[in-house]
Amino acid sequence: MAYQYIISRSLDPIFAVSIGLAAAATRVNREEKEKGRSAAQTVHVFRRRVGLWWEGGAKN
Repeated sequence: MAYQYIISRSLDPIFAVSIGLAAAATRVNREEKEKGRSAAQTVHVFRRRVGLWWEGGAKN
């Protein structure tokens, strides 16, 4: 049986990345709510985490 694409050959990778990003955002949001932080603080933490990843984790 041949592999069947979820959406299409070109859109499946984009779909997978978007699901991964949504999962990461959900995890960060849940962790920050458990720590009692506000939505604005959560956005700041998410931007910092993305910045650390983007810069290779060299800065704190």
